[in-house]
Amino acid sequence: MADVAVSDDIEKRRKQRAAKAEKSGPRPPQAFKYDNPRRDGGKTIVNLGQTDVVRGLVQIVKKGEGDNNLHLHTGMDSLWFVLKGRVKFYGENDEELGEYGPQEGLIMPRNNVYWFAAVGDEDLELLQCVGYDRDVKNERVDMAERKWEVNTTEHIDGRVPLDS
Repeated sequence: MADVAVSDDIEKRRKQRAAKAEKSGPRPPQAFKYDNPRRDGGKTIVNLGQTDVVRGLVQIVKKGEGDNNLHLHTGMDSLWFVLKGRVKFYGENDEELGEYGPQEGLIMPRNNVYWFAAVGDEDLELLQCVGYDRDVKNERVDMAERKWEVNTTEHIDGRVPLDS
């Protein structure tokens, strides 16, 4: 019986989204340009653009630093692609999932626990492309205590106007 209620709710949301899309029309394309802002410390995120189902960003992580803590996301899958530097991804019990350099990466399906760290001699520039499941509420679920306040990460808008 619960499955019927869930599928009814999903179908209702799909119809609402379809009606809204029909009313507003297609979204316009978004252009972006990535430049490393060269900050002194911590983590910086350059947002490249977002729709209701996909998001692109670059995380810049100072060498020796990394993701906040072991966590998972309930409604998003991520593709991680190293632009510069090296990254090491870890799973449950700090199991090493892999170390990646430029032009390498990892796809992290939703509900998998992970964290990562910049390793090597230079800062990490890590492209993250996210796909959202619109029928699942995306939440970040912390599996370990956060090392710092998440909201202290600097966010920069990398979107630029389309040429006319």
